[in-house]
Amino acid sequence: MILDYKYSTLLRIALPMMFSGFIQSIVLITDASFMSRYSTASFDAVGNAGLIYITLYMTVVGIGDGAQIIMARRIGENKHHLLGRIFSAGIIFQLFFSGMLFSIMFYLIPGWIKIFSINPEIANLQGDFISVRSVAIIPAAVFLMMQSYFLSKGKTYPVLIASLLTASLNILLDYGLIFGNLGFPEMGVKGAALASTSSDVLGMITMFTFFILDREHILMRFRFFRFASLKNLLTISSPIMLQGTIALGTWTVFFILLEQRGLFELTVSQNIRSIYFLAFVPVWGFAGATKTYISQYLGENKENEIPKIQRRIQLLTTGFLLLFFHGAIIYPETLVGLINPNESYIEMSAQILRLISVSIILYGIISVYYQTIQGSGNTIYALVIELSTVVFYLITCFLFIKVLKLDIFWIWTVEYIYFGTIGIMSILYLRNSNWKNKIV
Repeated sequence: MILDYKYSTLLRIALPMMFSGFIQSIVLITDASFMSRYSTASFDAVGNAGLIYITLYMTVVGIGDGAQIIMARRIGENKHHLLGRIFSAGIIFQLFFSGMLFSIMFYLIPGWIKIFSINPEIANLQGDFISVRSVAIIPAAVFLMMQSYFLSKGKTYPVLIASLLTASLNILLDYGLIFGNLGFPEMGVKGAALASTSSDVLGMITMFTFFILDREHILMRFRFFRFASLKNLLTISSPIMLQGTIALGTWTVFFILLEQRGLFELTVSQNIRSIYFLAFVPVWGFAGATKTYISQYLGENKENEIPKIQRRIQLLTTGFLLLFFHGAIIYPETLVGLINPNESYIEMSAQILRLISVSIILYGIISVYYQTIQGSGNTIYALVIELSTVVFYLITCFLFIKVLKLDIFWIWTVEYIYFGTIGIMSILYLRNSNWKNKIV
């Protein structure tokens, strides 16, 4: 039976995901706060290396999202017996891609970083971080597959509990391993990476426990995958994999360009990046809900209900954005001070936070349209939209940073260009195509 779209049900689906995202944002802020107090070079290095990790991590996120879309569609079609095939195909892909990504991060990326970085100290610290952090990609990939299974059914509490335990351990280990507290040796950047990696392993174990104990356990109706299941999942997932990797990779390029511009610009922007993820808490929370709802309602042939679902999600997203990110407008100096207490960076960072706050509200509204395209299974068109937006964004970044050499304050206006472009293209696609007829 598909989910109803009462406000209470929408919140029941999205709130645990938002709370999970909020926990992860607090972890990012805590990590950044610890590293800025350890050293500025470590703070900048972990910020850039973390973006590299997240960029590659988006590959396995894409596989999980694709599996979620297909499983939600099968639930809408009342074909629960096919979930096992989809899940097993997803696990195979996750293990393959995560193993490949581990090899790239562990053996290749530390050397590549030294080629592009102009600061040898920051380059070496980035290599130290990514070589340890790379181990986490495999348990994270398995975690995402089990998360997709639960989200496709609208069951979000296992994700919430696993995230809470993961975040708690990460903060505790950060305190111990970075500075040498709680009987641990002082490890600095490597300590931050080891803390996050250990926490991801705990998250996977927690999620696996919920998976085994699930009353509607998938293995009780397990049907081993067929080639058709692998092909279908790859068809749906591959554009999402590319889209997520390209989107985060673009931001990574942005920060590489800023590092070449100067350490002041880089440190200010790392302050912004750390706080930025607070704004994405409601966006990501409702993104998972949107994909599940769109896929289930299309599977049930109730596409006429989708506009009302979109409007309700947009209203809720905007409200929660104001709740989570109001500090960027009202007291940005306080937020920045929590991240980095160095007075040299607070004023400019606060000014930029106020500047981009409206762009985040804009993104919260238009992201529902983009997630609708993905949830409908039209992932190749979502990829085309992302690619077109990224090309425009990168050209603008290069122009602002390298050619016009704008002040860091004005450089950050590129966020309006990115969010505005992806919003306009998503709306035009939904209005001028037969996206509801996509067969998944």
